[in-house]
Amino acid sequence: MCDQTFVAITFGPCDNCTKTKPLMNIYLNNEAINYCSLCVELMACQGLEKGETVAKLKKETEALKVKLEVERAKLHDTELHKLAEKVEAVGQLNIKARRVLKGHANKVLCMDWCTDKRRLVSSSQDGKLIVWDAFTTNKEHAVSMPSTWVMACAYSPSGCAVAAGGLDNKCSVYPLSLDKNENLAAKRKPVAMHTNYVSHCTFTNSDLQVLTSSGDGTCALWDVESAQLLMSFHSHTADVLSLDMGPSETSNTFVSGGCDKKAKLWDMRSGQNVQSFETHESDINCVKFYPNGDAFATASDDASCRFYDLRADREVAVFTKDSVMFGASSVDFSMSGRLLFAGYNDYTVNIWDVLKAERVSILFGHENRVSRVRVSPDGSAFCSASWDNTLRVWA
Repeated sequence: MCDQTFVAITFGPCDNCTKTKPLMNIYLNNEAINYCSLCVELMACQGLEKGETVAKLKKETEALKVKLEVERAKLHDTELHKLAEKVEAVGQLNIKARRVLKGHANKVLCMDWCTDKRRLVSSSQDGKLIVWDAFTTNKEHAVSMPSTWVMACAYSPSGCAVAAGGLDNKCSVYPLSLDKNENLAAKRKPVAMHTNYVSHCTFTNSDLQVLTSSGDGTCALWDVESAQLLMSFHSHTADVLSLDMGPSETSNTFVSGGCDKKAKLWDMRSGQNVQSFETHESDINCVKFYPNGDAFATASDDASCRFYDLRADREVAVFTKDSVMFGASSVDFSMSGRLLFAGYNDYTVNIWDVLKAERVSILFGHENRVSRVRVSPDGSAFCSASWDNTLRVWA
C-alpha cells in the first residue's frame, strides 16, 4: 500500500566486519544475524564453484521459473468462467449500510469480528483500539495504544481477548472482561516483537498462539503465555502486508502476501513455504482463504483481485474492469464462497461473482479509501472500515 509502507533502517556494528553501518536483518537456519550489505554480498559469493557467478545463478533461477510455468500450462485445460457459463447468474442484491460506527478520530486501519457474530474490534491511526457492539453501535471498550498507526487487530477465537500491533513493532494481547470501566491498557501483554512494523496479526485456532506479519519481510508464530517465538517464516523479499489462517479448525497452513507481489502458502509444522504465486503487478495488500480452504483470493494495488486454486497450483480467475482504476485494499468471501467483497481506494466496495468473475454490485457510502472488509462469522452481514474514520455494517 503505497502511502502505508514504512522503512526502518537499523544502524549498528555488523556481525561480520564489526563496522558501524546500515544493517540488513537476515536469517540463517532460523538464526537472526545483522550484516551490512557488503558482507551479505560476500557471503552470497562464498561456496560458488569455479566459473559460477551470482548473475549466472540468477539467470539459471529465471530459466527454472520459465520451465515451471510451462509445466503448469500443460495442466491448464480450461478457464473457471467458461466452466461456469451454464451456472445461473447471481440475482439482484439489496445490500445497504445498516449501521455506521463513529468514534475514531482518525483513519480506521483494521477491524475483526468476534465469534459471537455481534461484537467487533477496530484499530485506528488515532492510537485507539475500540471494541464495539455492532448491533447497538455502542462502544464496549476503548484502549489507548503505545503508538499511533495501529495497523493490525484481531479477536481471539473465544472472544475473551483481542490482539493489536502497528508501528511500535510489537503485537500485544488485551484480555477482555465484562467490566466496561476496567483499564485494559494496564492488562496489556506484549507477545510479539519484530524489527519493523507489524502489518497484520491473527490468532491461530486457539487463544494460545498469535501469528504476525511484518515490514521486516517475515511472518512469525508466537506463544501468548510465554511471549516466546515458536517459529519464523522467511521467503518474502519485501514487507509482508497480510496473512490469513486456513479456515479448518485443524489447519496447519496459512497464506501471506506483500510488497514483493507474491502470495505464499506456508506449512506451520515445518516452517516451509510450500507454494508461491506471482501474477500481480504491484503490492498485495490482502489475502483471504476460500471458505473450504482449497483456494484463496488476493487484493492488490494493481487494481485487481485474483483467485488462486491450491490444487491446480495456479491463478484461476481475475476480478478486474477497465472502470476500476484504483488499488484494492481488502477482500473477503461470503459464507457460500459465491461472492467476493472487495474494498477499494476509490471509496467503494465492489461485489464480484467468484465463478463468473463478473462484478454484480457496487456499494457507495464511505468518504475515503476502504481499508478493511470482513464478513461476519454467520455470513448475515459484513463490515467495512475506512480512512473516513468510520466503520459501516452492511446487510
